[in-house]
Amino acid sequence: MRVLGVDPGLTRCGVGVVEGTAGRPLTMVGVGVVRTSSELDTAQRLVAIEQGIEEWLDTHRPGFVAVERVFSQHNVRTVMGTAQASAVAMLCAARRGLPVALHTPSEVKAAVTGSGRADKAQVGAMVTRVLRLTAPPKPADAADALALAICHIWRAPAVNRLQAAHAAARRQGPPTGSVRKVTR
Repeated sequence: MRVLGVDPGLTRCGVGVVEGTAGRPLTMVGVGVVRTSSELDTAQRLVAIEQGIEEWLDTHRPGFVAVERVFSQHNVRTVMGTAQASAVAMLCAARRGLPVALHTPSEVKAAVTGSGRADKAQVGAMVTRVLRLTAPPKPADAADALALAICHIWRAPAVNRLQAAHAAARRQGPPTGSVRKVTR
């Protein structure tokens, strides 16, 4: 499984590609940051992010894209830029027919470090260890993108089994006799 992790941001959008399967050693394929200038208007910045992500998709050919789920922050301007960059990443993946998974920051931290409250340094240290790197990826946005990809690879088998079970249950309908309609 090859996953492109995207840590969305309007100024720095972290991108990282990890390959492997759960239970086996993982390999970093590439890591970087798509940067935009704050002097550009938002529309131009979003185009630059799209071009950067498209280049990563062309170069690394992932089978999945994992994007950090945008969560509420006190700074509305920051959350808007993050949400817009996130939407660009999802659009690029959807255009190619690639499955997109959204993971919350605490879910990623818990998967990679064992604690949903881990700080950036702990995430960077564990990404370095898991991928057998010589140093933590810089900036933190790049390490976060790799952590997203790792999280997806490790959690995808369980998520896929749950989705398959839910789909099978929907096809079968409710068990006979378990649901009664009460009329008065």
